[in-house]
Amino acid sequence: MGEVVLVRHGQTGWSAAHRHTSYTDVDLTPDGEEQARATGRRLGGWAFAAVFCSPRKRALRTARLAGLTVSEVDADLAEWDYGEYEGITTDEIHRTRDPHWYLWTDGCPGGESPYQVGARLDRVLAKARAAARRGDVALVGHGHALRVAGARWVELPPSAGGLLRLDTATISVLGYEHRRPVIHRWNS
Repeated sequence: MGEVVLVRHGQTGWSAAHRHTSYTDVDLTPDGEEQARATGRRLGGWAFAAVFCSPRKRALRTARLAGLTVSEVDADLAEWDYGEYEGITTDEIHRTRDPHWYLWTDGCPGGESPYQVGARLDRVLAKARAAARRGDVALVGHGHALRVAGARWVELPPSAGGLLRLDTATISVLGYEHRRPVIHRWNS
């Protein structure tokens, strides 16, 4: 059984400013483009049986600059839908809307709940597990969604993704130990 490699997209202007970015289709910054190329170098010619990618251009561009050939664009890999919180920061939400809001348990008004994001990522992981019978699989996506994927891989609730920091243009590796799902590497 192959491993599942999570690749977070490179830096965007909004990620650098800590703005919640789901459906707004922002592109990589020049630094983000270099991060994506560096990610490709770190992958070091890793051969993938399948590469699934979010439909957002920041993820697609990261995959291309990292030298990955996308086999399927999967809408289930899109970032958490932040609804009314799209484009604003957690600090702004706490200051102007809800001082006690926590994404990982509350979700977003007009957007997705943790349960809804978890259901999407469960579908992605099922597809990745099936493809991993042929070799390693890469998932190219976004910070919060991939954090949920990490939590769900090890059979934790979506809210446990809040315990897994994930920086831009990082690589994480999910696999197995004694046929049980484990996180081999995180935020590398």
